[in-house]
Amino acid sequence: MPIRVPIRLLLGGLVGLLAALPAPEAAAWSKGVDKLSPYPPTRVEIVRDSLHGVAIEDPYRWLENGDSEEVREWVAAQNAYTTEILGKVPGREAIRERLETLMAAGRLGVTRPRGDRYFFTRRKGEQNHAVLYLRRGLEAEPEVCIDINPLSEDGTLAMDWWEPSPDGRHVAYGLSEHGSENSTLYLRDVDSGKDLPLRIPRARHAEVAWDPDGRGFYYCRYPGPDEVPAGEESYHRSLYHHVLGTDWREDPLIWHDEVKEAWPYARVSPDGRWLLVHVWLGHSKNWIYLRDLAEEDGEWRTVVKDVECSTEAYAAGGMIYLHSNHGAPNFRVLEADPAQPGIKHWRELISETRDALTDLRCVGGRLFARYLHDAHSVVRVFDPDGTYTGELDLPGLGSGGLPAGQWDGNEAFYGFESYFQPRSVYRYDIRRGESRLVDRVEIDVDVDPYVVKQVWFESTDGTPVSMFLVHRRGILLDGSHPALLTGYGGFSGNMTPHFSSVRFMLLERGFVFAVPNLRGGGEYGEAWHEAGMLGKKQNTFDDFLAAAEYLIEQDYTRPERLAIKGGSNGGLLVGAALVQRPELFRAVLCDVPLLDMLRYHRFLIARLWIPEYGCADDPAAFEWLRAYSPYHHVHSDTPYPAVLLSAAESDGRVDPLHARKMTAALQAATSSDLPVLLRQESKAGHGRGKPLRKVVDEIVDEWSFLFWQLEVEQL
Repeated sequence: MPIRVPIRLLLGGLVGLLAALPAPEAAAWSKGVDKLSPYPPTRVEIVRDSLHGVAIEDPYRWLENGDSEEVREWVAAQNAYTTEILGKVPGREAIRERLETLMAAGRLGVTRPRGDRYFFTRRKGEQNHAVLYLRRGLEAEPEVCIDINPLSEDGTLAMDWWEPSPDGRHVAYGLSEHGSENSTLYLRDVDSGKDLPLRIPRARHAEVAWDPDGRGFYYCRYPGPDEVPAGEESYHRSLYHHVLGTDWREDPLIWHDEVKEAWPYARVSPDGRWLLVHVWLGHSKNWIYLRDLAEEDGEWRTVVKDVECSTEAYAAGGMIYLHSNHGAPNFRVLEADPAQPGIKHWRELISETRDALTDLRCVGGRLFARYLHDAHSVVRVFDPDGTYTGELDLPGLGSGGLPAGQWDGNEAFYGFESYFQPRSVYRYDIRRGESRLVDRVEIDVDVDPYVVKQVWFESTDGTPVSMFLVHRRGILLDGSHPALLTGYGGFSGNMTPHFSSVRFMLLERGFVFAVPNLRGGGEYGEAWHEAGMLGKKQNTFDDFLAAAEYLIEQDYTRPERLAIKGGSNGGLLVGAALVQRPELFRAVLCDVPLLDMLRYHRFLIARLWIPEYGCADDPAAFEWLRAYSPYHHVHSDTPYPAVLLSAAESDGRVDPLHARKMTAALQAATSSDLPVLLRQESKAGHGRGKPLRKVVDEIVDEWSFLFWQLEVEQL
């Protein structure tokens, strides 16, 4: 990809906003907010690098060190400034009251059956976190199994994951503080309601796989800080086996890979004979190994290695079932005999189709294949020999249907949700092929005034791209409506219809809510993903910008009333859109973003994402990363839209340095009188496990910012 524009950063101090001319629609400033005072001062200290013979200047490198006192003071000043500004926006308390009412409906998890016991999560009312419940029989009343809400006064202790044993007598679960996701593994005795003495540290995403008899489990943990070189504590993930009642420090090592970025996890066949170890090396590449546990010190057999494909394997019924894009970009299902599991012996069971096959589950002696048909869920049921037997009767255009259950069971449970239907849980009778509603979230919202539709538009290169639009019925297409455009477009992630109670606050205020299915996602198979990764990442941004242009050209909205929002990889997306086409938007919500793409790989777990983005250490990747890296394309004297950047101090995935450096660059460069604000939260992480209280605070700030900037009528 050619370099689009040279790198230019304003290095000569702050731009005084008081002297700037008003931007179009700047009357929004008068609605309860006085004219802005100057931003908190930001020191400029230029660091010069030479990458592949190209000079790179970085004036805010010092903001990378989040542990320094100077950076902490700078963040405190920025947070205080943001609080002061947003605190003046009228209607904040009304926004908070409506949000609390909407979010009181809570959230429901899908039931996981274990013998005659049924586990599920539910958050109710003002609870910060969901509670794990147990039913001793399908029709029994639920009882509390694990409730972490009383354990933390401020709600910043989170349950990251949980996995019940096959007999339902124990639950392994992970707790972490402040959103860090650095879990400690605990073990709950279900009948006594008490934890066993076991405490295994550094069990982030432990991926617990129980032995069928419930006497032990496989799990992953990370090394201690004294076991690996400094800075590598987030790598070298290894797989162990624990037997209940033993000292975890003596747990045998099952798998460790010399590739420090490798991500292993285990699956055990229902009969306990076969152990599958997946070693993830990036979305488009993983290795899988098989061991016969009936053999003492059984040798590892290779299922797949050194092949550019993405594969998931399941051992059940004496066979290996494989969900793979090997030779099929939209994925297919194959089988292999454990005696000869290698790729040359795979046999096709379910052929590739036009629809992307996103997931496979082996439940009740059946194969459940979930497809995306134009970005909404369809679940088809097959016999183990690949014979098609039917389809789950999902209630409309939405997301879900992936069943939870046991291979030797007669039932499966699945969730379903859509833009207008909250999460509902269904029980599927495998013998009869019938579904019935088991539980649902009730919300006091009238959905009849709203409609969802799917439209198609052309991207910059002519590629057709689909997009969901949600808004009031019968709106006039006169360009007058406030609009929020959001997207992701990376890591084969799917932007499918899902329910959000807080979205109704936008719909009630007349918003058009838009979600395009960008290249880089997986809505249309692996080819769609590959068309938006590595050197083709600009396609993702082009798709998003074309979506914005479609909304404007079709008179849904106009630039002065259009906002964009994205988080994580979606934060990179809106950051790129912001610097490439600032005139298209009035407001930008950029959450936990990646923005300095020349240095992203140096921090936290970001080396795991090199297969998706590339790395500036490689000359070819350096060219395409430099061509779009948002931080390196902030230009002085540019009228940027209003921007609210959000970051979290304990984020273990994306370092908050990206938001800090981008805030400094934009505040110095913008020539508009629209605000550039930073909201760096303490005791919070990338998003998972955030307590309800903090979620409400964050959305109050974001919605206040949007309503203010888009001149939305106050509540």
